[in-house]
Amino acid sequence: MFSILIPTYNNLSYLKLCIESIQKNSTYNHQIIVHINEGSDGSLEYIKNLNCEFTYSKENIGMPSALNKASKLAKNDYIVISHDDFYYCPNWDFVFKNELDLLNDNNFYLSGNTILDIETNDKLPSKSLDAGNTVELFNENKLLDNLDKVKNINWQGTTKCPGLVHKDTWKKVNGWSEEFFPTGGDDTDFAIKLWNSKVRIFKGLGNCFVYHFGSITTRKKGSNLNTYLGSKANKIFIRKWGMSTNFFEKYYLNSGLDSKKNLIFREYDGPLKDPTKNINYYFELFLIKLNIIYLKIISSKK
Repeated sequence: MFSILIPTYNNLSYLKLCIESIQKNSTYNHQIIVHINEGSDGSLEYIKNLNCEFTYSKENIGMPSALNKASKLAKNDYIVISHDDFYYCPNWDFVFKNELDLLNDNNFYLSGNTILDIETNDKLPSKSLDAGNTVELFNENKLLDNLDKVKNINWQGTTKCPGLVHKDTWKKVNGWSEEFFPTGGDDTDFAIKLWNSKVRIFKGLGNCFVYHFGSITTRKKGSNLNTYLGSKANKIFIRKWGMSTNFFEKYYLNSGLDSKKNLIFREYDGPLKDPTKNINYYFELFLIKLNIIYLKIISSKK
């Protein structure tokens, strides 16, 4: 059914749980493709013994490059972009499949409903559900017994991962942009590339549940990564697209952050239209352009 791309970086216990959840809780059979970054924790041996398809790099090449390498092995028509610290809940793929049956073309990007651990809750459409913030503390029964209590509206925009896209669309936009190493801004960059290729259906599916150990994810390893995520990544995005990640999500995807830095999620009401270019749009864009000029001045001095 789907080709599921899972980059991992020395995160064996979470990777095991992720793959086991896919195998146990999926309605359909899927191709699982793992990219092993380094693999010094035994994850390379684990994948080999599992007879799972994989790609490998001796060093951490970052999420964009890992996804691109893994995607070259994709055999199915649909690609699912995953993290290694996900637990896929029952029928996650059935929900995706039902939505696909309603679509007439490949101009879409679908997202699952990511239930975050207690340390990072209230960031997404789902309500908080503490089923453990580490794999050791994970309470699978508590999670599954309480899924019916999780907010499950379909919403406008995307949570980025897990994300589902047609393989032809993936190829059309050349996958993930590798200048966003090791990660940060790359998911919104993917969304804007989809937008520029005429994708207008950005839809989160409320009943497609995935539990996310958000504070543990391998993407956050490294002492300088928080600085990268908050600064360098957005600078790359601004220079590339002439707007910030939040500006694109707010005015184009009808999501993003509000004035109090809270994530905005609006109930899905159909394909997106071009943004309304009102005074607020141009004022925020003007401030971004000033920032671009400032970045150019700083760069020239260096």
